[in-house]
Amino acid sequence: MDVDELGAFLKSRRARITPAEVGLPAGSRRRVPGLRRDEVAHLAGASVDYYIELERGRGAQPSAQMLAALARALRLDADERDHLFRLAGRPAPAAGGTAAHIPPAMLALLDRLGGTPARIITDLHETLVQNRLAEALLGPPGPESFVARWFTDPDARTIYPPEDHPHHSRVLVSDLRAAVARRDHDARYTGLVARLRRASGEFAELWDTGDVRVRRGERKRIVHPSLGVVEIDCQNLFSEDGRQRLQFFTAPAGGAAADQLRLLAVIGSQDLTDGLPLSNSPG
Repeated sequence: MDVDELGAFLKSRRARITPAEVGLPAGSRRRVPGLRRDEVAHLAGASVDYYIELERGRGAQPSAQMLAALARALRLDADERDHLFRLAGRPAPAAGGTAAHIPPAMLALLDRLGGTPARIITDLHETLVQNRLAEALLGPPGPESFVARWFTDPDARTIYPPEDHPHHSRVLVSDLRAAVARRDHDARYTGLVARLRRASGEFAELWDTGDVRVRRGERKRIVHPSLGVVEIDCQNLFSEDGRQRLQFFTAPAGGAAADQLRLLAVIGSQDLTDGLPLSNSPG
């Protein structure tokens, strides 16, 4: 780990990003070019003290998850992201997983959707980044692919009404089949299929149908602990290679969801029924 070079690289990347590029107000008394250190820390989900120590060439080696978050906060391209990992003494991440590189243009679009629940997910339904309203609606990201949790963790299903579960099971499996082919039967993807076939009879039965369909958009009913059932339109914009999608949620005309989303912006991720944050995030 080259701590001095790491700190210098972070500082240089921070200086070239304007607040507007990451959806932050410029403010009237900005004394430094680019972002302030506290703004980078906020965008990456790190403490300000921790980030300051990194720029100063001190502190512990950052985790792969933290490096991925910093790369997104600083809008690094793929080469810069890999360089950041190497300076921190970490191998450059593989194409998949939650450390996957997100095209800066896709992040820029997410920044401009502050009034709409929106997030970027992989084709395994792993949440890479989401805005405040998406977390308020869907909860924080889970520890692994939502597809895996849907078929192995009953709690993952509480985000949808029980009568909708068969539909979501079919859609998730047919979308996964498309992802496996898109990834040219990568071992990580085929390994997930093998694991889910062993763990879930429902998954095995659906997989054996051979159905395939990319999940592009549909109307969903999402169970929110404070707002009740929110009937909402979910749309997806895909990256060029189809491996990531920007997913955003809008209220259908004439429904109750418009008022529910306005209330959601006020209450945030607080569960008014018991004071606890939401815990599930669907695909």
